[in-house]
Amino acid sequence: MSDRFVVQSLDEIRFWSRIMKEHSFFLRLGFRCEDTQLINEANHFYRVFEGIEQRSHSFQGDVDPTTIQQFNIEVHSAVSHIWVFKRRILDLILTCRLPGQNNFPLLVDHTSREANYFRNRLVELNQGKLEPLQDAIIDENVFFLRIMADHAKFIGHLLDPSERKLVEQAREFSHDFDELLYQAKELDFMRPQSQTAPLLTQMLDQNKVSVKSLRDFKQTARDLIEQCKIKSIIHPLLADHVFREAERFLEIIDMFEAALNKKS
Repeated sequence: MSDRFVVQSLDEIRFWSRIMKEHSFFLRLGFRCEDTQLINEANHFYRVFEGIEQRSHSFQGDVDPTTIQQFNIEVHSAVSHIWVFKRRILDLILTCRLPGQNNFPLLVDHTSREANYFRNRLVELNQGKLEPLQDAIIDENVFFLRIMADHAKFIGHLLDPSERKLVEQAREFSHDFDELLYQAKELDFMRPQSQTAPLLTQMLDQNKVSVKSLRDFKQTARDLIEQCKIKSIIHPLLADHVFREAERFLEIIDMFEAALNKKS
């Protein structure tokens, strides 16, 4: 294990532990007041990931890699538990045992997919078995394009229907990212023959343009929500949450572009 392992591990944990913490908060907001057990569990996970986030920032770059390896194992356990919690909530919703609650089934599934992504990343880091570049490019884009498509759908449904222009923009982004996701999946199905530098570069270029547009839309919506200038039931933290995930995707695309250029 190396300094790179430490840096990558802490970067993943610092970003995703905050996301998991916020998921706990958003899910809690959607429960009915009588769902005290679920509310308590959500509060528990909020505290767990708040603690993980704080611990991750306490480590310096020169920390012993074995310490971070053990930290990854602890975080993996916590993420596995919140994944189970999210899937249980989804089961309760889909079997109509939480009538009147306000968490969309797709939102709960969305948060569980992100938890599964996070714990898989921790396993890969600890085992030192990161994907080859070409596989990683396709897999990361398939994952994040679906996340971005979901975000557009959530925004469209949480804006007040009278915000017609913004709702229409959200629908357009939803359609755009569904199409990009289908294209990425088609490259996935055509593997390994599709893993050429020109095809991967074109996918990254195309996705980057759309993600930047969606990122800017999210930023505008976030600012308007914070200033109370639009009508919605979107919590300001949720608006910032989805903005940060778009920023994360752009960072990953930039990293892949640099790696492809270096390889070529």
